Amino acid sequence: MERTYSDAVAALNTLQTNFATIESFREARKKRYNEQAIPEMVEWCRRTGYEPSDLDRLNPIHIAGTKGKGSTSAFVSSILSQFLPSPSQPAPLFNKIGLYTSPHLRFVRERIQINNEPLSEQSFAKYFFETWDRLEESARARGEPTDERAKPAYFRFLTLMAFHTYMSEGVDTAIIECGIGGEYDSTNIIVHPRVTGITSLGIDHTQILGHTIEEIAWHKAGIMKPGVPAHTVAQPPGAEEVLRDRAREKSVTLSVVDEYPALETWRLGLGAPFQRKNASLAIDLVSTFLRTLPAHRNTPPPPPTISPPLQPPEYRRGCEQVRWPGRCEIRREHGIAWHIDSGHTLESIQLAASWYASCISSSSSSSIPTSSSPQQKQTPSTRPRILLFNQQTRDAPSLARALHATVSAALRTPRPFTHAVFCTNLTSARAGYTPDLVSMNADAHRVDALEVQLGLRDAWAALHGDGAVEVVVRGSVEEAVGWVRGVAAAAAAATPDEVAGEVGGVDVLVTGSVHLVGGFLEVLEGGGVGG
Repeated sequence: MERTYSDAVAALNTLQTNFATIESFREARKKRYNEQAIPEMVEWCRRTGYEPSDLDRLNPIHIAGTKGKGSTSAFVSSILSQFLPSPSQPAPLFNKIGLYTSPHLRFVRERIQINNEPLSEQSFAKYFFETWDRLEESARARGEPTDERAKPAYFRFLTLMAFHTYMSEGVDTAIIECGIGGEYDSTNIIVHPRVTGITSLGIDHTQILGHTIEEIAWHKAGIMKPGVPAHTVAQPPGAEEVLRDRAREKSVTLSVVDEYPALETWRLGLGAPFQRKNASLAIDLVSTFLRTLPAHRNTPPPPPTISPPLQPPEYRRGCEQVRWPGRCEIRREHGIAWHIDSGHTLESIQLAASWYASCISSSSSSSIPTSSSPQQKQTPSTRPRILLFNQQTRDAPSLARALHATVSAALRTPRPFTHAVFCTNLTSARAGYTPDLVSMNADAHRVDALEVQLGLRDAWAALHGDGAVEVVVRGSVEEAVGWVRGVAAAAAAATPDEVAGEVGGVDVLVTGSVHLVGGFLEVLEGGGVGG
């Protein structure tokens, strides 16, 4: 009987770590857990039929970091794809380029891409069950149970599956994004990457990585390998010092990438100004990667100078053609401009807030009405601005306040939003989560009670004691989108015809969680909405 994509997703979800298990992970167990991670992953790799050294054939580009590692990986993949066979590339260097990233937005198969396209459902099912069956056969041969104990946890399994997919497909190179950290990350069984990259560092995943920027930098630097060139961007002083110390320990040449001024004249596929840093790192990673390949050691690096254009032209085409849904993305529908960014750490949410403010600051006025009276006619200066936000597992009120402060400062107004809606990550109140979006790492009781969302509502309302900002809570993403559309419809009805074209609807910022953005895109692209 054929085993389908739906079967694969259902089986994969049985490997998720539930909330109770995550909560049981305590500081006292962290060191032991970390020290076991790589030996365990090596053993899992062998059980799928590969030695870690076999992965050298993938010519890996390994990327870690706190902020921008997914975007940087996408830039790298997009630039390298310019060297694939095409009418504009008469001398191709590659046939297949792998890209492994996490987490996914709408579909788990987004994590494993070839030539910038997610695996098809058929291919995902094929490689999923090949990996699944190899693990069960290995357990059976050892006289061990073939139940869930014969498989690793969710992310480890997907990493093994990605490696198996790329080995089977014969990719010319694989860009591998770390999951959490680096030193003990499941992807760090790679023995000889061609080049490694470390994006901007910040405070996140403290329970595993530590509570200081220096501790986190130590973990991220774990992907450096002896003799393999490494690149990073400007870091906080303590973090950069740790990166340099670890580079010396490993006999690694570490280069700190400056932002290429030429990028200011390019129309990056990821348009936020902070993405220029990620694109600059990607350009240097690709340049170094090409020089490490035996057939291309004479490929010149991009000039580290001010004057454009950077050469070869594939760099620019790759940076301008990159697509990374849910990151600095704007989607439009009648009366609404959705500004979407899946930032979920303090720094990334502040960057998303700055990007949103820069997008709307070109409006005829950045002021916000002092009254939300329904009788007030909408004009260009009273265009509604709406926040749609959730963050289920971090300090949500602190993140929301930081977002508010960032947009408020950028727009020079104490009231940067006229409305706010806080919802859970539940896709639909009627249908629940789609299978690909099922997540067990949040407390179900807190989700059902809307505990986080009610706390966000109170924290946001406290920023506006006069009650001039409308703040609501909804139980699902679908209901939140429906509410926003209702606000937009009311705004359109209140807008005089003579200024309707100039006002153009409402501006919405959707941010705070990858899971929220994934559910949001599912609602937008998947159909109906409840109010």
